[in-house]
Amino acid sequence: MSETKRKPGQKRTPAPKRRVVKIFDTTLRVGEQSPGMSLNLREKIEMARQLERMGVDIIEAGFAISSPGDFESVKTISGAVKDCVVASLARASEQDIDRAWEAVKEAKNPRIHLFLATSPLHMKYKLKMQPDEVYEQAVAMTRHAKRYTSDVEFSAEDSTRSDMDFLARVCEGVVAAGATTVNLPDTVGYTTPEECYLFFKDIREKAPSLDRITISTHCHNDLGLGVANTLAAIRAGVNQVECTVNGIGERAGNAAMEEIVMALYVRKDEYGAATNIDTTEITRSSNLLTSITGVKVQPNKAIVGENAFAHEAGIHQHGVLQKAETYEIMTPESVGLKKNNLVLGKHSGKHAFGERVRSLGYDLTKDELAEAFNKFKILADKKKSVYDKDIEAIVAKEAVQVPKTFTLKKFVATNGSDIDATATVTLVKDGKALKRKAEGDGPIDAAFKAIDLIIGRDFALDDFQLDAVTEGEDAQGDATVAIAGADGTRYSGRGLSTDIVEASIRAYINAVNKMYYAERA
Repeated sequence: MSETKRKPGQKRTPAPKRRVVKIFDTTLRVGEQSPGMSLNLREKIEMARQLERMGVDIIEAGFAISSPGDFESVKTISGAVKDCVVASLARASEQDIDRAWEAVKEAKNPRIHLFLATSPLHMKYKLKMQPDEVYEQAVAMTRHAKRYTSDVEFSAEDSTRSDMDFLARVCEGVVAAGATTVNLPDTVGYTTPEECYLFFKDIREKAPSLDRITISTHCHNDLGLGVANTLAAIRAGVNQVECTVNGIGERAGNAAMEEIVMALYVRKDEYGAATNIDTTEITRSSNLLTSITGVKVQPNKAIVGENAFAHEAGIHQHGVLQKAETYEIMTPESVGLKKNNLVLGKHSGKHAFGERVRSLGYDLTKDELAEAFNKFKILADKKKSVYDKDIEAIVAKEAVQVPKTFTLKKFVATNGSDIDATATVTLVKDGKALKRKAEGDGPIDAAFKAIDLIIGRDFALDDFQLDAVTEGEDAQGDATVAIAGADGTRYSGRGLSTDIVEASIRAYINAVNKMYYAERA
């Protein structure tokens, strides 16, 4: 916007100072509760480091008491992250709180996040407690958590369906007991933006002590209003928002972090608030989560969808070419979306490759870089043009590799209109080559069945997707496979190759290796 002209001698009116809204990212906790979103320890650490790089204020690393694996991941992330607060969720019980503290106590900035439901529905049917009992437990457990750390967050579960007077009483009680953040979530995604705005205005009047601490909101997306409700809460004075990358979460998901951040960035005039997020890391964060989980965002997803900055209508294309602002309210570069520039070829050396990897924001170990470079050289021999997206696809996969119980040595697949599809696959385990042949409904299905025969287990295929990384006939095939383990846990794998059968086989093996890694953890 252009600046209003001043009269001679007139002093410049200083721009109003925007308040900073904290980003509490719960991708690793509530996001993982999405069907098919199970992450192993290495994947969680890589995602946590990316969240730290992006500048989130708080990382909710998990629910420490829920399982030994969750406890270990919270504890490990606490030691790995230095520039963010690390939180663990806990029910309002001494056992949960003690376990949460054990998990986060080594963090540079630890937080205990306890919760207790306050709505009549939850108190009666889930907690089977009277309101006075809920109040007393909330206060007592907040006080218990405060013994461990000065940073305590209390969440009143299902707060938007709670009695306002009772909710205000609980808020006042937990603040007096030492809570430094009070979160009032829309747990089931029931409220609307107008209601949400009035809800926070009302609770701030009824519980004035909230204005001395951090007020937070946590909105679910059951009616597609998660982001809208979050923005309404910010307008009403909330100064922390709880959200997830790509909006993943239970049921229909949570408010999408990238949408909240960019709404505040683009509409500074409307909200008068900002975040500490480095917006140029948004696309990489989204892509990393997709790579880890195998769950892609829909093409028309705001901010990070494939079509978010695509213009097909002729009148739109003409307008953008003349001046981007005609149809783009933000630039692709502002969210870290880079063009497919040709950067390296088959004659490029390891040093140039390493520099390019670092410029793309990846920090690999020496061994990871060497492995990625070997894969790049193989790809460069097959492709005429190697793009940034090709390199990112290789590196993102390499960054979260688990130990390889099985590796692909070779395969042969046959298929045709007049012959049955067959595949012969040779895998290596503990230095020993294992070979089997199978028939199937196409060469990929045959290859998967051959792998099952080698391993001696019949895996249920939950999902299979195949995409092109870049344009062109020689584009890499990006295969994503999801299999179900014996206990029903879903494991996703990703494979890359200019041969789609090979990409699919590598994805299947990657999923199997993840399952073996989880079973031995």
